[in-house]
Amino acid sequence: MTHVYLSHGLESGPQALKVQALKGVVEKCEDVEAVVMDYRDQPSHQARFEHLLATLKARGDDPAHCIMAGSSLGGFLSAALSQRHPVRGCFLLAPALGMPDYPETTVEIKARHTHIIHGWRDDVVPCEPVIEHARRQRLSLRMVDDDHRLHESLDTILADFERFLALCQKA
Repeated sequence: MTHVYLSHGLESGPQALKVQALKGVVEKCEDVEAVVMDYRDQPSHQARFEHLLATLKARGDDPAHCIMAGSSLGGFLSAALSQRHPVRGCFLLAPALGMPDYPETTVEIKARHTHIIHGWRDDVVPCEPVIEHARRQRLSLRMVDDDHRLHESLDTILADFERFLALCQKA
């Protein structure tokens, strides 16, 4: 069984459009379970990261068999977790990489498979550090004509996520 951890952004929640849409894709797959994280009661980035680690441990999930998917801060948390515990996959939407107020501005993503989607018009997380990060690690990156929320690109995101899950399942 593969577990897909879905992490929402800073000012969002588990019912957010993208999280629920990704969950819908996971639910169509065999032998895959969605784990929707809820960070709303966690006051800091570090507390959210510790909550993610604690959830993995409490569930007894081996990170090597997990896929981390997240948007914005949730993308950063997914990437940061993979740095500490290599995972099967990281699917990152507008990940908050290179942000000066986060505990680590640069993380090394350690996932068998990684795919990033980022908007050219993102005014919350600048695209340049994300592009540089993808270039440095030679990660799959799709730039779309969208803003931080990526709502105009939802169909593209879901199609990419389906392919990404299939790829991760082969590994």
